[in-house]
Amino acid sequence: MKTIAPGSTIGIIGGGQLGRMLALAAAPLGYRCHIYDPDPDCCASLVAAKLTVGDFGDRDALSTFATSVDVATYEFENIDAGPLEAVGDKVGLFPPLAALRTSQDRITEKSFAAQHGARTAAWHAVSSRAEFDAAIAAVGIPAILKTTRFGYDGKGQARIHSAADVDAAWTAIGGQPAILEAMVPFEHEFSVLVAHGQDGSSMVWDVAGNVHKDGILDTSTVPPHAAVLAQVGEAKAIAVRIADALDYVGVLTLEFFASPDGPVFNEMAPRVHNSGHWTIEGALTSQFENHIRAICGLPLGDTALVRSGAEMRNLIGADAHDWEALAAEPGAHVHLYDKGEARPGRKMGHVTRLR
Repeated sequence: MKTIAPGSTIGIIGGGQLGRMLALAAAPLGYRCHIYDPDPDCCASLVAAKLTVGDFGDRDALSTFATSVDVATYEFENIDAGPLEAVGDKVGLFPPLAALRTSQDRITEKSFAAQHGARTAAWHAVSSRAEFDAAIAAVGIPAILKTTRFGYDGKGQARIHSAADVDAAWTAIGGQPAILEAMVPFEHEFSVLVAHGQDGSSMVWDVAGNVHKDGILDTSTVPPHAAVLAQVGEAKAIAVRIADALDYVGVLTLEFFASPDGPVFNEMAPRVHNSGHWTIEGALTSQFENHIRAICGLPLGDTALVRSGAEMRNLIGADAHDWEALAAEPGAHVHLYDKGEARPGRKMGHVTRLR
């Protein structure tokens, strides 16, 4: 275990809103942040000490970047783990690349979760049209077809409600390697966020119930529905077991469906997560601060609620145009990411209300 002292520089690979909020959380602890991103105007760079513009696949540029920081992390998982080895060879890189690789492949991810006690939907690997047809016969309909890699916010997915949808689903994912999953009967989705330190300690936040619209998270609410609360204990235990098994360092997010049979594991993200944004105002220590604490070898902070509950709502696309009314609303905590054009489906900010 290595403690990174205040005054040191944290490298953040990825310059989106998660990198931005990590940099904002690092500053009060006395750390500087150096962002690495292909976009010279990325929103995280606007609150960081330094920016390196480089491709995520450029090993030489990543290696040079690593020599300028004291510890490194990444803000999203849709990045090839291979080139990141150039960072890990030079400086501590957290979460570990083994966790990133596990989460990047849906088949590996499902298998790993099941090995550690998680309940999953019935699924079948698909690498050809013939295997897809066999998977349909084995898994049944309704089902959902997902590319094995690099899908998020509903991308790389196709829902199959009837036999008439089968051909279109295969076309929609471009015949890429995929996984076919049975549709899980559920009424509620929820996420578990666990902070895992270099010393193996864990802190878990209260669980948020999530509502999605068009495949994108709309709201996260704490406490969640009573049906979710009944399954929280099992889900939290699974999250901690998986973090332990991965020798994880940082914040790890697991998403679940609350089903009649108990929590069904959906997917995990080796990073801070949209459904944990409420923790900035709603918990004694936010997900962003605890991620910084973990990667720097500091003790983890208390994750207890500040009030009895909270609700976070994403500001998607034109929603951000309501900033003036939101800023005038008593008790509304408004976060705008300074991302420029408010395109449809683009996360422009969020607002949290404590209760």
